[in-house]
Amino acid sequence: MSVLFFRIMRYRLENPKDPSSDRFVLSKGHAAPILYAAWGEVGLFPIDDLLNLRKIDSDLEGHPTPRLSFVDVATGSLGQGLSCAVGMAYVGKYIDKGSYRVYCVLGDGELAEGSVWEALSFASHYKLDNLVVILDVNRLGQSEPTPYQHNVDIYKARMEAFGLNTYVVDGHNVNELCKYLEGAKSVKEIPTAIVAKTFKGKKFPDIEDSENWHGKILSMKGIAIIKTIQEELTRKGSFEKLKPLHPTDSVPDANLEEIKLKEDPNYLLGEKVATRLSYGAALAKLGQSSDRIVALDADTKNSTFSVKFRDAFPDRFIECFIAEQNMIGVAIGASCRNRIIPFVSTFAAFFTRSMDQLRMAAISQANIKCCGSHSGVSIGEDGPSQMGLEDLALFRSIYGSTVFYPSDAVSTERACELAANTNGICYIRTSRPETPVIYGNHDNFEVGKAKIVKRSDSDRVLVIASGVTLHESLRAADELSKEDIHVRVMDPFTLKPIDRDSILIHGRECSGNIVTVEDHYPQGGIGDAVSEATSMEKDIILKRLAVSGLPRSGPGEALMDMFGISARCIIEAVKEML
Repeated sequence: MSVLFFRIMRYRLENPKDPSSDRFVLSKGHAAPILYAAWGEVGLFPIDDLLNLRKIDSDLEGHPTPRLSFVDVATGSLGQGLSCAVGMAYVGKYIDKGSYRVYCVLGDGELAEGSVWEALSFASHYKLDNLVVILDVNRLGQSEPTPYQHNVDIYKARMEAFGLNTYVVDGHNVNELCKYLEGAKSVKEIPTAIVAKTFKGKKFPDIEDSENWHGKILSMKGIAIIKTIQEELTRKGSFEKLKPLHPTDSVPDANLEEIKLKEDPNYLLGEKVATRLSYGAALAKLGQSSDRIVALDADTKNSTFSVKFRDAFPDRFIECFIAEQNMIGVAIGASCRNRIIPFVSTFAAFFTRSMDQLRMAAISQANIKCCGSHSGVSIGEDGPSQMGLEDLALFRSIYGSTVFYPSDAVSTERACELAANTNGICYIRTSRPETPVIYGNHDNFEVGKAKIVKRSDSDRVLVIASGVTLHESLRAADELSKEDIHVRVMDPFTLKPIDRDSILIHGRECSGNIVTVEDHYPQGGIGDAVSEATSMEKDIILKRLAVSGLPRSGPGEALMDMFGISARCIIEAVKEML
């Protein structure tokens, strides 16, 4: 840390998030005290503030979070910091084209996480020579020694196998660290790994290289340790106060304000278009408006239709291959310091694999946009492994998220436009089947505002649905009207925030009867969102239709009927309610 902060890294103390400065990620977030000590020693805040570590009124928390001006991404859920660092390095090399470098310190324990190796593979593939990965091989995990302990040759071989320029060093030798970290700056076309052999508690009596000291307070032993450190400093004599080096150049400003579709939607009413297709069209239009829109995909671009963006802007498309956890981490890192707005797409089902990364993204206050296609049983014959039936619950549960569920091509394009201008984690759910366009190209959409797509003065039930089930609801409404049973149909557009006021107003106008319909499991989706909005209302009765069992392969329409969310099932539910 001393070599990095006082000899190697270039940054501006007066502006820790200066876009031209080098980036530092402490992936082993439990080592937060040394990160805070480094910034205190460099002069960002008084050293005495370190005594507030972990106190409730201090931002010096147990693990780093962006509440602190010098922290870009939250760490502590191990194995994720490198993916974020890789995202920063990618933007630095290919988008900003700046000279800033990215340094990431990992513990040897977290190397058991597969996401680390996904990140290393990505870094090597994209030739991120502005990235330095530092492995703190101190032999000890939390509860016992790590698998390879101090066998640094294994780590060296693995780093080299992943295509990294690798050095093995004595992690306590300042001269060696200076030599190799400085030398890494001249390495081209491949990332560098520093395998640093270290000893936990080096030179501390009765503690060095001993187990059972992870995360423990030193107590009275601390007095002896402080004395040891003071004697070491005295023995080495006086030294001058070091100052950080400044960046050598400046990266261009990045304008992320008011990004609009280059062209309005251009569809015909009744025209059948899959919302996943209109997502790709909208993404390309946003890319035309701003060179700071970047798309990421996990080898599903021909299904999510992010390929439309790739074809238009190949230099701003990042193929992450089938490594969804790393893809989310890359997006988090890439969005840091307001350099880009990343749109991340894959099948809705596969975002569940990256739940922990998304959870950490919220703690990181990340500004990323996710699109999940192939949601629900309506995808048909591909079978349950491909059916996103938990995604709405996942994204609704994330702190500060915004969840869009558009129902036609027009609303999908507008959802993308709104997501680009909504700070934080946004999720856009798209569908595989082609569905009719029901909105005009110039209709207005807002976050948290529902749309009424069918109504009359005689409505007795309010049906709330999104995506494919909205169209099933409209068919059901037409059939019911033939029997003089009139229902109102609402498109919530966003499930988080949900338009509570409109739900209550229209629900009461329909005698307090509400039916929700969703191509999702019952937990966490439309039904739960509406239930939360109506839970204290004594004059509202809610009936919920959702996928009722473990699905199987088959035609989409047949599966929707089999699992209780087709027009036929909606008709039955309305009649039962009345």
